[in-house]
Amino acid sequence: MKNTALTHIHEGLGAKMVPFAGYNMPVQYEGVNIEHETVRNGVGVFDVSHMGEFFITGPNALALIQKVTSNDAATLTNGRAQYSCLPNEMGGIVDDLIVYKVNDEKYLLVVNASNIEKDWAWISQFNTVGAEMHNASEEYSLLAIQGPMAMEAMQAITPVDLAAIKYYHFEIGEFAGVKDVIISATGYTGSGGFEIYVKNADVEQVWNRVFEAGAAYGIKPIGLAARDTLRLEMGFCLYGNDIDDSTSPLEAGLGWITKFTKDFTNSEALKQQKEAGVTRKLVGFELTERGIPRHGYEIVDAEGNIIGIVTSGTMAPSLNKGIGLGYVPAALAGEGSDIFIRIRKNDVAAQVVKLPFYKK
Repeated sequence: MKNTALTHIHEGLGAKMVPFAGYNMPVQYEGVNIEHETVRNGVGVFDVSHMGEFFITGPNALALIQKVTSNDAATLTNGRAQYSCLPNEMGGIVDDLIVYKVNDEKYLLVVNASNIEKDWAWISQFNTVGAEMHNASEEYSLLAIQGPMAMEAMQAITPVDLAAIKYYHFEIGEFAGVKDVIISATGYTGSGGFEIYVKNADVEQVWNRVFEAGAAYGIKPIGLAARDTLRLEMGFCLYGNDIDDSTSPLEAGLGWITKFTKDFTNSEALKQQKEAGVTRKLVGFELTERGIPRHGYEIVDAEGNIIGIVTSGTMAPSLNKGIGLGYVPAALAGEGSDIFIRIRKNDVAAQVVKLPFYKK
């Protein structure tokens, strides 16, 4: 079991620690609902240093990224980031990731913790163009400072104008007294804020300065459990739950990051799938009766026939109702379609809704 550079701090704060993607990670501190509301209404900090960071550099860096990712990285300008995925050759997804363009010959790929080795091997096999690859996952820590008060709270500890960093843009500058920090206006909560990439040796200093600066704003540490409820309220996919090696990006509603303006892994087959139309789709649903949908529960139709599986589900803290994601036949994927979730032998009524569940 690996530790992050901040594990001792989480333990000192009394966090409940759990194994996650091979790391010892804080799942909660005070409780999921309290932490969830802290991020929705104020500012909270996640240690997500388990995530993977790959630097792709050299004159052929873009050529390799274009070959392995579904989105069109050629549209990126310096200081911009892009959500994308790594399609496999069978119609599924190796991983979802964020591509950062530092300059024409330097890109950063941020991948899921559980897929670091798998993604590295996958990308490497396509590197016939001689791009330089460096797996920096063990060198970097990542703090997600999220919530509507994040910008105001953090401006005191950086000369970088945080308000000038647009969504899915980033700056490299001084932060919390540390130079060359990547300050990215990204995050998986839907409540705004920044993700801070910093070397392991400097992250404790950054953490302490962040909490000093945020004290007047009620800043709190937030665990992975609230990260999951926050992302689910936004309808964001979680790899291993909602997308995996067997789910097509088109089925998962990720057609917007699947650009046929270039050739990439399995692009021809995905293009044909788009033209033919998918037979199943990932949908968001809300329970119209009491109950909590969970990962793995069966989705059934009015006659009780199994038509799908819940991929993610929870009692949404901001909405106080059961919500979830799951794959259903395309005919039942339209907004307002009636479906049922089988919860302990009871078929509980639900309705397909437009995402996100949580609207500011």
